[in-house]
Amino acid sequence: MEKSRHNIIWTPWRMEYIKKVHEPGCVFCRKLKMKDGTGNLVLYRGKNAFVVLNKYPYTNGHLLIAPLKHFRDWEKLEPATLMEMMSLSQQMVKVLKKVMRPDGFNIGVNSGRSAGAGVLGHIHLHIVPRWCGDHNFLPILGAAKVMPQTLAEVYNLLKKELARHGR
Repeated sequence: MEKSRHNIIWTPWRMEYIKKVHEPGCVFCRKLKMKDGTGNLVLYRGKNAFVVLNKYPYTNGHLLIAPLKHFRDWEKLEPATLMEMMSLSQQMVKVLKKVMRPDGFNIGVNSGRSAGAGVLGHIHLHIVPRWCGDHNFLPILGAAKVMPQTLAEVYNLLKKELARHGR
């Protein structure tokens, strides 16, 4: 039997993502209609914005902060919404530092398809915890990532810490 020159990394959970890529409507608006928990991964709802764990994260603890109202463009956000999103980003960095102990963060907004926006119709801010050494050959050569915790585990850890702070 001839040896395969390719290693196979099984990621069956990705099929759910592949099937939902073309699902109609806004993913954030759908999540807001659901009950909060591991089903929608919404960690917190504020007056103008909410925090949700990214279902298809770059790293464990990858959070998204989005307005409750459906806004397409960053520059059209109402000042109160923008301020709440920024305040939530500071609070969530504190929570992530305490719970997950990352070495740093990538924080930003991808606005428009050419900027890498995966959800074009509902603007959102990314908070991506980073650890020294979290880059390896798998994403580059194998088009795969290794995630050391399940989404449910991360969700429960962060939700517990938010509850300690009255959120």
